Amino acid sequence: MGGAGTGLAADPIITRLANEDNVRWYKKPNLRYLYFLLFPTCMGIELTSGFDSQMINALQIVPSWISYFGDPQGSLKGIIAAAYSLGAIVSLPFIGVVNDKFGRRWSIVGGSAIMVIGALIQGFAVNAGMYIAARLILGFGIPTCIVSASSLIGELAYPKERPVLTSLFNVAYFVGQIVAAGICFGTNNIATNMAWKIPSWLQMCPSLLQIAFVLFLPESPRWLVQKDRVEEAYDVLVKYHAEGDRESEFVKAEFAQIQATISIELEHSKASWADLIATAGMRRRMLISCMLGLFTQWSGNTLISYYLGDLLAMIGKSDSVFKQQINLANSCWQLCCGACVAFLVTRFKRRQMYLACTISLLCVYISWTISMERAIAGKNSGTPNDSANIATIFWIFAYSPCYNIGYNALTYTYLIELWPYAERSRGLAFFQLFGRLASFFTTFVNPIGLANVSWRYLISYCCFLAFEIAFVYFMFPETFGRTLEELAFLFEDKALAEEATHAVEKVVVHHEEPIVAKGTADAHAATSEVKNQV
Repeated sequence: MGGAGTGLAADPIITRLANEDNVRWYKKPNLRYLYFLLFPTCMGIELTSGFDSQMINALQIVPSWISYFGDPQGSLKGIIAAAYSLGAIVSLPFIGVVNDKFGRRWSIVGGSAIMVIGALIQGFAVNAGMYIAARLILGFGIPTCIVSASSLIGELAYPKERPVLTSLFNVAYFVGQIVAAGICFGTNNIATNMAWKIPSWLQMCPSLLQIAFVLFLPESPRWLVQKDRVEEAYDVLVKYHAEGDRESEFVKAEFAQIQATISIELEHSKASWADLIATAGMRRRMLISCMLGLFTQWSGNTLISYYLGDLLAMIGKSDSVFKQQINLANSCWQLCCGACVAFLVTRFKRRQMYLACTISLLCVYISWTISMERAIAGKNSGTPNDSANIATIFWIFAYSPCYNIGYNALTYTYLIELWPYAERSRGLAFFQLFGRLASFFTTFVNPIGLANVSWRYLISYCCFLAFEIAFVYFMFPETFGRTLEELAFLFEDKALAEEATHAVEKVVVHHEEPIVAKGTADAHAATSEVKNQV
């Protein structure tokens, strides 16, 4: 059975303490403030990605964009869409270094500033080459923000709400899609080039929000502990996880667990990319992350996100207003599906949700392929097959809830749980690398495939979805119901997990005070003491 043999035997003390807290988050003023501030700053980052995918999809329907750039087709059309992912790929080697050196917040500021520059150039583009260059710059800025923000959400959130918050991170993608679809629908009838320039410039708005508000957030307490700023880390936990109560048993235990776990991790880490293949456990994490990156982009979603207009044209629906209406309706539907599924992550186990996702996606794609073939055959014969046309549009809409069950709701929740703190930035960067490579490939190849083999191109996605089912079943471990530190040694020796658990027991059972003192020597001494007692 997939996920067997993972080291989850250590007592989940922090999880039990968190579950015993019956006060809801909205009744805690400091935690409520933190969560509301996370939305325009960290959650808002995926607005940019959603805005971009929908904008490119919608602008290809706008007459002034088509005429200005000479009606791009084939490979040129593909590279315009794929440039965003290509720019992201170039930035990935720097993500780990930037995150470790500057922290989560300043990494978000830097990435957002780059995206503002890209959006400005995009609106002032005078030809397709300049437009592609602007999209490369936009793509260069987004991965740093995504990795930093998703990590910061997971590392700041109270353990009870963390799975839901990290799942909602991807839901903002659909908000960006709706905003972009609505803007492009509104500018569609503008006769001048402002019809496409206005959406292009407005793409900078989420980044401006992040620059304006992200420094009002606290820094990750894990990053502060790593940098020996332990008093600051403890203060953050006290303020947001205990509402200012410095004697809170939960915060003392949580802080002791964070200190012990990070100290153990750093002892076994060289803080380099080589750590990702240093042990069997790390290699399995990397394989899962790489394949999850491929799955999130090779499951057929980019076909709908970037080329919905082409798909509708293939079945005879060529009216630009109709396409924009379907585009906007699908974006709203995706938001509803994404938001609803995000609240299920505390009720169902991760493997169950991923298997439900992949199996249902395969069923949808097989049905969609059949209806698409019938619809195109009817169009080519001169007698439109209205039933097949309706079925095709139905399956396009049915795709969203199936995809959201796993690849939207769980992606960052699962990855943050999968990777220990010391390697989290690099692990997420590797996920981004394979996701962006897959996105670049599919957005470039999709129009070529549709043009050359028509509906048969969908069969390739059916085959890959069948592989996804097998991989998830045999390779994905279960991470449900544990804190980040309790999952840090998921594939490692049980003794390492016991070391961190013993540090928590000293606080909870023996009522010893955690070491809140600056300096690596103190932290190392504390860890050594734990090891000796174990």
